Amino acid sequence: MTKALALAAATVAMAASRAAAGDGFDVERLVRQDCGACHGMTLKGGLGPAITPEAVARYDDETLATIILDGVPGTPMPPWRPLLAPGQVEPIVRFLRTGDAE
Repeated sequence: MTKALALAAATVAMAASRAAAGDGFDVERLVRQDCGACHGMTLKGGLGPAITPEAVARYDDETLATIILDGVPGTPMPPWRPLLAPGQVEPIVRFLRTGDAE
């Protein structure tokens, strides 16, 4: 569990450092690198569950957005709200649903 929390903290810190550097928002890069660090580089599961379009189909958009923004208490899933600007969670949800950044 400690290793999982350390990995989650490192992932959040990595995303924060990129945001502070002024990089533009690239939804595919964020999902593949930051989410992929726990959910697997192909998003088919790793430390966290699969987040492929098939895997997230059981959740509505609002639920997915809440999970992304607020995390899941009692699990290694961290809240991303402090790292995402307003309007950035919707493209993430769309990417998770379709696998397409457009």
